[in-house]
Amino acid sequence: MSVPPENCRANANSAAAASQISIYLWIRSLFRWVLAGAFFFFFCPVLILLAIFIDPRKNDGAQRWLSRNVVRLAGARVEVRRSPGFDPKRACFFVSNHVNLFDPFVLYSVIPQFVRGLELESHFRIPVYGWLMKRFGNVPVPEVNRPSDLKRMWRLTRAALDRGVSLIVFPEGGRTITGRIGPFRDGVFRMARDFGTPITPVSIVGSFTFNRKTSWMLRPSTIVVCIHETIETQGCGRGELAELRDVVWRAVAGPVHASMGEALITEREPQAEAKI
Repeated sequence: MSVPPENCRANANSAAAASQISIYLWIRSLFRWVLAGAFFFFFCPVLILLAIFIDPRKNDGAQRWLSRNVVRLAGARVEVRRSPGFDPKRACFFVSNHVNLFDPFVLYSVIPQFVRGLELESHFRIPVYGWLMKRFGNVPVPEVNRPSDLKRMWRLTRAALDRGVSLIVFPEGGRTITGRIGPFRDGVFRMARDFGTPITPVSIVGSFTFNRKTSWMLRPSTIVVCIHETIETQGCGRGELAELRDVVWRAVAGPVHASMGEALITEREPQAEAKI
C-alpha cells in the first residue's frame, strides 16, 4: 500500500524542523562554551593572585561570583530551595548527585557556607588547577585505596571540619549517564559516623537536561538545587551505616527521579561495595 503524499510531506517537514533545531542547538552550545570558558580563563589569573596573597576565606565572595557567572553564561538559570530543617550554621558534609562539569559551580554558588570539596587526587596533578585546588583547601581522594593515602584523606578531612569548613561530596564516584542516581559509596558515611559530623543531602534537579556526560550540548534549562534537612550522625553505630547511606540516597534521589517522571523505588537501591 502506498503512503499518502500528505504523510510524506509531513515527515519531510518534521525532519527539516528537527534539523534546524539541531543546528541552532549546536551553534548556541558552541557560543555558550566559548563565552563561559573565556570568562573563566580570563578571571582565573585573578583567582590565582588572590590565592597567593589572601586567605581563601577572605575572597570567598569573588569565588562565588565567578561560579554564578560561569553557570549563567553557559545558559542555565539556578534556583535554590532550602528545607527548614537545614542548619546553615554547622559544618557538615553536603552529599549530592553528580551530573556534569558544572555541578561544583552550581553548588558553590548557592550553598550559604564556606565550603570546599573532596576531589580525585589525579586532579591535583593538573598544572595550575591542582595547585589552586590545594591552596583553596580541597581534599584529595585517592584513586587506589592504599592505607597511607586513606589515612591522609581522613586527617585532611577532619582538619577541614575542625576549622568549620563544610565539604561537598559526590558519593556516586562519577557523573551519571542516565540521569538517575547511582549507588552511593560508603566512604563519606564512614567519616561522618566516625567524626560525628552531620550530613546535608542535596539534589541537583534539571542539570541532566542542561548538559550530560555523553554530550557537549548546552540546552536552555532551569537547575533547581534542593538543600534537604540536615541529618545527625551522632550515635550512629557500625551496624547502622547502610541505613544512614540509604536515607541520604533516598533524600537525594527523590526530587531527581520525580522530575524524570519516575517513582522512587521502595526497595533499597543496589549499593556499591564498601569503599571510598
